[in-house]
Amino acid sequence: MTPELIGILMIAGLIAGILVGFPIAFTMIFLGTAFGYWGFGKLVFYLLTLQFYGTMMETTLTSIPLFVLMGMLLERANLVDRLFAVLQQLLARVRGALYLAVMLVATILAAATGIVGASVTLLGIMAGKQMVRAGYDTRLSAGLITAGGTLGILLPPSVMLIVMGPIIEVPVTTLFVAAIVPGLLLATVFTGYALLRSWIDPTLAPRPPPVEAGDVGSLWMALARGLLPLVAILLASLGSIVAGLATPTEGAACGALGALVLTVAYRRFSLAMLRDALVRTLEISVLILFLIAASNFFGAVFSRLGTPGMLSEALLALELNRYLLLAAMLALIFVLGWPLEWVPIVLIVVPFLLPLATQLGFDRTWFGILVAVNLQTAWLSPPVALSAYFLKSVVPEWELDDIYRGMAQFMGLQLLVLALLVAFPGIVLWLPRLLYGS
Repeated sequence: MTPELIGILMIAGLIAGILVGFPIAFTMIFLGTAFGYWGFGKLVFYLLTLQFYGTMMETTLTSIPLFVLMGMLLERANLVDRLFAVLQQLLARVRGALYLAVMLVATILAAATGIVGASVTLLGIMAGKQMVRAGYDTRLSAGLITAGGTLGILLPPSVMLIVMGPIIEVPVTTLFVAAIVPGLLLATVFTGYALLRSWIDPTLAPRPPPVEAGDVGSLWMALARGLLPLVAILLASLGSIVAGLATPTEGAACGALGALVLTVAYRRFSLAMLRDALVRTLEISVLILFLIAASNFFGAVFSRLGTPGMLSEALLALELNRYLLLAAMLALIFVLGWPLEWVPIVLIVVPFLLPLATQLGFDRTWFGILVAVNLQTAWLSPPVALSAYFLKSVVPEWELDDIYRGMAQFMGLQLLVLALLVAFPGIVLWLPRLLYGS
């Protein structure tokens, strides 16, 4: 049997293992070792050592636990709860005020944590009950909360972009900058849709009773106290990275330190809280980093067998329009996003598709952001759609069917934005070119 066919069998074995429920990382190591030994002998053991050592020496990946820790500490500092309460009062006279407040806070949360599950849960806790009491439409409310929570997968400091950078051979700083405009575009489209629906049908967002706002000046001061610390941390971490003053790891360290200082300043610090945050950070980081090492080894074996080149040549031989092939690649990622999380897709599927995208002449930065937006869409796609279960767990009054129907509206909006990014690559590439040149 040729090495290329051995690679196809290896992929089939991986899919079978995932569907059965075997741990993905150990499955990739076992299959990579077994099929690699079959395909090219003892060299596979040297490849295993080289790939794991290379992953451990990748300094960019050090930023992952630091950014996760920053998010965990900011979540426990209670800043977002205060910020949402103040925004709700300031926007009380606006039709659909809670929709607007939710999306503003969701955008800030995305930049502060980058963790979808935490964002959806926190937004549900803060806004879900209030939307129920205010008589807001269940489907529109649930859709907005889940869609806003998924912004964390795209807006920096997205852990997914940190992982994707070395895989597609694009600097993480470039991916961070490239994700800003698409992320803000998505947030604007979500907000505009909710407010437009509220204006057309006022029953979707009844005006709340007047709140005892007191002095407007005091509300603006409270907003500043809640917002400025977050802005300062984001400027210290993300701002220094984008400006080229710090590496991703150094910027993440500044953010984690700033988040720790905030927990002390807002009297939320305790040894128990710190221990809980560190344990959660350790769990998430080990899961991601071990998967990265295992997938690098699996991908190296797959490439050494020559299967990616064979498949790319076969697809190119069809002489189809390159945008049809791009649509097929994005459709594959979208479908795989239903049963799988982003980690195996980014680590396994993207390296498989990247050579084809490169041969078709697509910019790697642009392709990476398309993948990120596509995976963000998959978070809202039934039947898995983990965001629905996160929200249902904190707002049990909402039926799962209504949450799904609400998410479907915003999934359609995400697909619309994805089509815009395909049609107008400048939306993604304009800011990186402005800051870093061609």
